[in-house]
Amino acid sequence: MDSQSYFPVPPGVGMEENFFSLDDILLSQERLPTRTECAFPRLGFLEKSADSQDIPEGTKMELPLWLSKGLYEKKRRVLSVELPKVYREGWRTVFNADPTVVDLHKMGPYYYGLGSQMLHFDNPENPEIAQTLLQTFIGRFRRTMDSSQNAYNEDTSALVERLDCLEKELCEINKKNVSMDFSLKKKDIKMYNLQFSVDNTVM
Repeated sequence: MDSQSYFPVPPGVGMEENFFSLDDILLSQERLPTRTECAFPRLGFLEKSADSQDIPEGTKMELPLWLSKGLYEKKRRVLSVELPKVYREGWRTVFNADPTVVDLHKMGPYYYGLGSQMLHFDNPENPEIAQTLLQTFIGRFRRTMDSSQNAYNEDTSALVERLDCLEKELCEINKKNVSMDFSLKKKDIKMYNLQFSVDNTVM
């Protein structure tokens, strides 16, 4: 696969920073497994298990996304970021087989958002991650839309609980559109019945 088949994500949470979005703020707090590539002087307080004031080279620790992105540099190796397990090859195989069986809320709940942010870090598996994100979204999209369409006829809460935050938002938008269409149809029926009554009265 062409190494340029995905677009690296620029600094910031999402394609554009939105500091007024609660989802963006929560996403930026997601913790990533990292490894220091050099010593961090006087930052020992960041690692609870550290006994010294410094963080030595080779220390493995979890850092929030916003801090990991701030410290990560391709030219000067300060920090290396490991893939969270849900984006590794084993889970990618599961998603490629049948993405609808996975509880993304339990795995995330920002599977797509965090996955797109992982492309910011220089990883040889980035093309495969990007492809899996796209195929997972496509594979689950129809079922997500069907659940919002049927929300008035059946209980879809169990299915909605398994959705990623992005999918839940799309589901909610579609549900509102369905509700609006239903209201307009009811109004049209009332207008038709009223017109029919008037016509019969005149006749």
